[in-house]
Amino acid sequence: MKAKRRMLFSLLLVLVLVGIAAAMMVIGRGHTVYFDNKTLEDYQGQEYKAADKIVVTVKGEEVAKLSKRDRGMATWIGQNFKMILEVTQEKGGESEIREIDLKLPYNMDGIIINLPAILADLPEEAWLSEFIPAVKEEPAEEEVPGEGDDFGLGGDMGLEGELGLEDGLGGV
Repeated sequence: MKAKRRMLFSLLLVLVLVGIAAAMMVIGRGHTVYFDNKTLEDYQGQEYKAADKIVVTVKGEEVAKLSKRDRGMATWIGQNFKMILEVTQEKGGESEIREIDLKLPYNMDGIIINLPAILADLPEEAWLSEFIPAVKEEPAEEEVPGEGDDFGLGGDMGLEGELGLEDGLGGV
């Protein structure tokens, strides 16, 4: 009787933990959302020009003021993303306010949203892309044969540097 009861509680605990993990995967996923105010060129033969100025508000906080060719950013937890855009198409023109609700994909951490494409009500493939940071390769430092002294201490690092004997007074 005790063994069955213990196994039942263990199984129940595992099910509760799996349920919590599944819920956290859906509601707790964090995303970095980037906003581009860049012209979308040649999408199905058309060009969608960047607005003169777009102000992006997320969770009641202004997160970006974007001129043409600018990028802004916000952090969002969850899949249902909401933003308010104040769009001024031409300099000195009237601004238009648009509220945008989106479903963010589970499989992307960094998401780029092209604002001119989303304002033109284009499909997701036109305005959504994944942010992939550029990896900079640093050139490998090569050792030059014959450089340094015979004991392998290197050029300007003598015994004083290793033992902390320098006095900071220029050798006095």
